[in-house]
Amino acid sequence: MPAQDYFEQLTKFDTPTICNALEIIDPASRYSGFTRKPLVNPFPQNGSFIGFARTATIRATHPNEFTGDKAKEQRLGYYEYFANGGPTPSIAVLQDLDGADIGVGCFWGEVQSNIHKGLGGVGVITDGGIRDIPDWADGFNAIAGSIVPSHAHVHLAGYGQTVRIAGMVVKSGDIIHADQHGAVVIPEDQIAKIPAACDLLARKEAVILDLAKAPGFTFEKLKAAIAKQDEIH
Repeated sequence: MPAQDYFEQLTKFDTPTICNALEIIDPASRYSGFTRKPLVNPFPQNGSFIGFARTATIRATHPNEFTGDKAKEQRLGYYEYFANGGPTPSIAVLQDLDGADIGVGCFWGEVQSNIHKGLGGVGVITDGGIRDIPDWADGFNAIAGSIVPSHAHVHLAGYGQTVRIAGMVVKSGDIIHADQHGAVVIPEDQIAKIPAACDLLARKEAVILDLAKAPGFTFEKLKAAIAKQDEIH
Protein backbone atom coordinates (compact mmCIF):
# COMPACT_ATOMS: atom_id res chain seq x y z
CA MET A 1 0.00 0.00 0.00
CA PRO A 2 1.12 3.60 -0.51
CA ALA A 3 2.62 5.21 2.58
CA GLN A 4 -0.31 7.63 2.84
CA ASP A 5 -2.67 4.73 3.51
CA TYR A 6 -1.06 4.34 6.94
CA PHE A 7 -1.15 8.01 7.93
CA GLU A 8 -4.60 8.12 9.53
CA GLN A 9 -3.81 5.06 11.61
CA LEU A 10 -0.44 6.44 12.74
CA THR A 11 -1.91 9.74 13.92
CA LYS A 12 -3.69 7.72 16.62
CA PHE A 13 -0.30 7.13 18.25
CA ASP A 14 1.90 9.71 19.95
CA THR A 15 5.42 10.29 18.67
CA PRO A 16 7.15 8.51 21.61
CA THR A 17 5.20 5.37 20.70
CA ILE A 18 6.31 5.71 17.07
CA CYS A 19 9.92 6.02 18.26
CA ASN A 20 9.52 2.89 20.38
CA ALA A 21 8.00 1.01 17.44
CA LEU A 22 10.88 2.02 15.17
CA GLU A 23 13.33 0.69 17.77
CA ILE A 24 11.60 -2.70 17.58
CA ILE A 25 11.68 -2.72 13.79
CA ASP A 26 15.26 -1.44 13.52
CA PRO A 27 17.28 -1.28 16.76
CA ALA A 28 19.82 0.97 15.01
CA SER A 29 17.21 3.75 15.02
CA ARG A 30 17.48 4.09 18.80
CA TYR A 31 19.98 6.96 18.51
CA SER A 32 19.02 8.82 15.35
CA GLY A 33 16.19 10.23 13.26
CA PHE A 34 14.38 12.25 15.94
CA THR A 35 14.54 15.70 17.53
CA ARG A 36 16.90 15.85 20.50
CA LYS A 37 16.19 19.30 21.89
CA PRO A 38 12.94 20.68 23.32
CA LEU A 39 10.60 22.44 20.92
CA VAL A 40 7.48 24.51 21.60
CA ASN A 41 4.05 23.17 20.64
CA PRO A 42 1.31 25.79 21.15
CA PHE A 43 -1.42 23.44 19.93
CA PRO A 44 -1.07 20.16 21.86
CA GLN A 45 -4.84 19.64 21.57
CA ASN A 46 -4.33 18.90 17.86
CA GLY A 47 -2.53 15.67 18.71
CA SER A 48 -0.15 13.91 16.33
CA PHE A 49 0.41 14.83 12.71
CA ILE A 50 2.20 13.12 9.85
CA GLY A 51 3.21 14.09 6.34
CA PHE A 52 5.92 14.41 3.71
CA ALA A 53 8.67 16.94 4.37
CA ARG A 54 9.08 20.08 2.29
CA THR A 55 12.38 21.52 3.45
CA ALA A 56 13.69 25.06 3.48
CA THR A 57 16.14 27.34 5.29
CA ILE A 58 15.58 30.87 6.60
CA ARG A 59 17.55 33.82 7.96
CA ALA A 60 16.32 36.87 9.89
CA THR A 61 19.38 38.79 11.14
CA HIS A 62 20.01 40.61 7.84
CA PRO A 63 17.93 41.63 4.81
CA ASN A 64 17.38 39.27 1.90
CA GLU A 65 20.20 39.34 -0.63
CA PHE A 66 17.45 39.23 -3.28
CA THR A 67 15.21 42.24 -3.83
CA GLY A 68 12.25 43.13 -6.03
CA ASP A 69 11.36 40.59 -8.70
CA LYS A 70 14.19 38.26 -7.69
CA ALA A 71 12.90 38.01 -4.11
CA LYS A 72 9.34 37.47 -5.36
CA GLU A 73 10.55 34.77 -7.74
CA GLN A 74 12.31 32.98 -4.90
CA ARG A 75 9.22 33.08 -2.65
CA LEU A 76 6.91 31.87 -5.44
CA GLY A 77 9.37 29.10 -6.28
CA TYR A 78 9.21 27.92 -2.68
CA TYR A 79 5.40 27.99 -2.64
CA GLU A 80 5.30 26.00 -5.89
CA TYR A 81 7.71 23.47 -4.39
CA PHE A 82 5.57 23.20 -1.24
CA ALA A 83 2.38 22.73 -3.23
CA ASN A 84 3.67 20.48 -6.02
CA GLY A 85 7.01 19.10 -4.85
CA GLY A 86 5.81 15.62 -3.97
CA PRO A 87 3.01 13.61 -2.38
CA THR A 88 0.72 15.14 0.21
CA PRO A 89 -0.11 15.85 2.96
CA SER A 90 3.00 17.94 3.44
CA ILE A 91 4.85 19.32 6.43
CA ALA A 92 7.03 22.42 6.15
CA VAL A 93 10.42 21.76 7.75
CA LEU A 94 12.38 24.99 8.09
CA GLN A 95 15.88 25.31 9.53
CA ASP A 96 16.89 28.70 10.92
CA LEU A 97 20.49 29.48 9.90
CA ASP A 98 21.05 32.43 12.24
CA GLY A 99 23.34 30.60 14.65
CA ALA A 100 23.49 32.33 18.04
CA ASP A 101 20.52 34.50 16.98
CA ILE A 102 18.35 31.59 15.89
CA GLY A 103 14.67 32.44 16.29
CA VAL A 104 15.15 36.21 16.34
CA GLY A 105 12.59 36.62 13.55
CA CYS A 106 9.48 34.64 12.60
CA PHE A 107 8.76 33.29 9.14
CA TRP A 108 5.64 31.71 10.62
CA GLY A 109 2.45 33.40 11.77
CA GLU A 110 -1.15 33.99 10.71
CA VAL A 111 -0.36 34.52 7.02
CA GLN A 112 2.08 31.67 6.44
CA SER A 113 0.07 29.14 8.43
CA ASN A 114 -3.01 29.88 6.32
CA ILE A 115 -1.06 29.84 3.04
CA HIS A 116 0.57 26.50 3.82
CA LYS A 117 -2.66 24.94 5.06
CA GLY A 118 -4.35 26.04 1.86
CA LEU A 119 -1.56 24.47 -0.20
CA GLY A 120 -2.08 21.04 1.38
CA GLY A 121 0.08 21.31 4.49
CA VAL A 122 -0.77 19.88 7.90
CA GLY A 123 1.93 21.62 9.94
CA VAL A 124 5.37 23.11 10.35
CA ILE A 125 8.47 21.90 12.16
CA THR A 126 11.12 24.56 12.69
CA ASP A 127 13.88 25.45 15.10
CA GLY A 128 13.08 29.11 14.40
CA GLY A 129 10.36 31.31 15.87
CA ILE A 130 6.61 31.48 15.33
CA ARG A 131 4.02 34.10 16.29
CA ASP A 132 0.33 35.13 15.93
CA ILE A 133 -0.71 32.12 17.97
CA PRO A 134 -4.39 33.16 18.48
CA ASP A 135 -4.74 33.87 14.75
CA TRP A 136 -2.99 30.73 13.53
CA ALA A 137 -4.71 28.68 10.82
CA ASP A 138 -7.23 26.38 12.47
CA GLY A 139 -5.94 22.82 12.75
CA PHE A 140 -2.51 23.64 11.29
CA ASN A 141 0.08 22.10 13.59
CA ALA A 142 3.38 23.54 14.77
CA ILE A 143 6.45 22.65 16.75
CA ALA A 144 9.04 25.39 16.89
CA GLY A 145 12.15 26.61 18.62
CA SER A 146 10.44 29.60 20.22
CA ILE A 147 7.50 32.00 20.21
CA VAL A 148 8.64 35.58 19.53
CA PRO A 149 6.88 38.77 18.33
CA SER A 150 8.88 40.07 15.34
CA HIS A 151 9.67 38.84 11.86
CA ALA A 152 12.87 40.97 11.83
CA HIS A 153 14.53 40.54 8.40
CA VAL A 154 13.22 37.01 7.89
CA HIS A 155 13.60 35.59 4.41
CA LEU A 156 14.15 32.30 2.63
CA ALA A 157 17.73 31.23 2.17
CA GLY A 158 16.89 28.16 0.08
CA TYR A 159 14.53 25.22 -0.25
CA GLY A 160 14.52 21.55 -1.15
CA GLN A 161 17.81 20.76 0.55
CA THR A 162 18.62 18.52 3.54
CA VAL A 163 18.04 20.34 6.85
CA ARG A 164 18.67 19.72 10.53
CA ILE A 165 16.05 20.58 13.14
CA ALA A 166 16.98 20.12 16.81
CA GLY A 167 19.33 17.28 15.84
CA MET A 168 16.90 15.59 13.42
CA VAL A 169 18.21 15.37 9.84
CA VAL A 170 15.45 15.67 7.24
CA LYS A 171 15.56 15.27 3.45
CA SER A 172 12.89 16.60 1.13
CA GLY A 173 10.18 13.95 0.84
CA ASP A 174 10.92 12.22 4.16
CA ILE A 175 7.91 11.06 6.16
CA ILE A 176 7.72 12.77 9.55
CA HIS A 177 5.53 12.04 12.58
CA ALA A 178 5.28 14.78 15.21
CA ASP A 179 3.40 15.94 18.30
CA GLN A 180 4.05 17.93 21.48
CA HIS A 181 7.05 15.74 22.31
CA GLY A 182 8.96 16.43 19.08
CA ALA A 183 9.32 14.70 15.73
CA VAL A 184 10.77 11.57 14.15
CA VAL A 185 11.54 10.56 10.56
CA ILE A 186 9.82 7.32 9.50
CA PRO A 187 11.68 5.36 6.80
CA GLU A 188 9.12 4.66 4.09
CA ASP A 189 10.14 1.01 3.82
CA GLN A 190 9.30 0.52 7.52
CA ILE A 191 5.96 2.29 7.75
CA ALA A 192 3.87 -0.83 7.06
CA LYS A 193 5.44 -2.55 10.07
CA ILE A 194 4.68 0.22 12.56
CA PRO A 195 1.02 -0.58 13.43
CA ALA A 196 1.90 -4.14 14.45
CA ALA A 197 4.89 -2.91 16.46
CA CYS A 198 2.68 -0.38 18.25
CA ASP A 199 0.15 -3.11 19.04
CA LEU A 200 2.93 -5.28 20.49
CA LEU A 201 4.12 -2.40 22.65
CA ALA A 202 0.61 -1.73 23.93
CA ARG A 203 0.07 -5.37 24.89
CA LYS A 204 3.42 -5.55 26.68
CA GLU A 205 2.87 -2.29 28.56
CA ALA A 206 -0.69 -3.24 29.55
CA VAL A 207 0.60 -6.18 31.58
CA ILE A 208 2.43 -3.81 33.90
CA LEU A 209 0.18 -0.75 33.71
CA ASP A 210 -2.98 -2.65 34.61
CA LEU A 211 -1.33 -4.01 37.73
CA ALA A 212 0.43 -0.76 38.68
CA LYS A 213 -2.86 1.16 38.59
CA ALA A 214 -4.77 -1.46 40.59
CA PRO A 215 -4.93 -1.64 44.41
CA GLY A 216 -2.47 -3.92 46.11
CA PHE A 217 0.40 -3.49 43.66
CA THR A 218 3.61 -5.01 45.04
CA PHE A 219 7.14 -5.72 43.96
CA GLU A 220 6.28 -9.43 43.66
CA LYS A 221 3.43 -8.61 41.24
CA LEU A 222 5.76 -6.35 39.26
CA LYS A 223 8.35 -9.11 39.01
CA ALA A 224 5.72 -11.56 37.75
CA ALA A 225 4.41 -9.03 35.23
CA ILE A 226 7.89 -8.39 33.82
CA ALA A 227 8.33 -12.13 33.36
CA LYS A 228 4.95 -12.32 31.61
CA GLN A 229 6.00 -9.52 29.24
CA ASP A 230 8.67 -11.81 27.79
CA GLU A 231 5.96 -14.25 26.71
CA ILE A 232 4.16 -11.65 24.58
CA HIS A 233 5.14 -11.62 20.90
